[in-house]
Amino acid sequence: MDVIAGNEMMAVPAGRVTLSDRRTQRSWAVELAPYELAAFPITQGRYARVTGRLPSNAQGDQVPVEGVSWLDAIRFCNALSQREGLAHAYRLHAGADGVDGVEWDASADGYRLPTEAEWEHACRAGTTGARYGRLDEIAWHRGNSHERIHEVGGKQPNAWGLYDMLGNVWEWCWDLYDADVYGTYRVLRGGGWFDEHWSCRASVRRRSHPTFQIDDVGFRIARSTGG
Repeated sequence: MDVIAGNEMMAVPAGRVTLSDRRTQRSWAVELAPYELAAFPITQGRYARVTGRLPSNAQGDQVPVEGVSWLDAIRFCNALSQREGLAHAYRLHAGADGVDGVEWDASADGYRLPTEAEWEHACRAGTTGARYGRLDEIAWHRGNSHERIHEVGGKQPNAWGLYDMLGNVWEWCWDLYDADVYGTYRVLRGGGWFDEHWSCRASVRRRSHPTFQIDDVGFRIARSTGG
């Protein structure tokens, strides 16, 4: 599969998803309009072509970019939107260092990070279990990755044509994790190549500071469709 050329955005239907947090024992339902989500995590090759930078530790055009902060992902979305003549989804204020420095224009047609509700809805693709398929068939995780990152698209996609939603790299989402407890920390989803099987589930939430750069964290992009 030529995944470098295959930068397609997949249509995700409207729906309702129930999120949960194991730490607080809280759950909440979210109604979602239709949107688009990238079939693959952003690769190193694509990131370099858009930004002129290659921050990752591992090397390979078709390997997911990692070592990128939430703010790096936000800036990538705006840069890609500009290249394609789309309206920026984000306004960054001078000295932006997290939640107070970035505003999301929900009316913009440009690229953005998915919300965590959008991420989980897309990951599940109509399924209700912990995963959308057998783990070894859909994800690179600690049990089969040989403790290294892998090229995107090497495992089976879910029913909506989305690859690597679990495993390989954690993915940044737009949302704050828990502002009252963790301040500006943002949500990560999906599990990574070094994670045990229990972290590679559709409902698992992780958090990190928006400026942190970690070798098992990347992202994929979304777009609003006005549906």
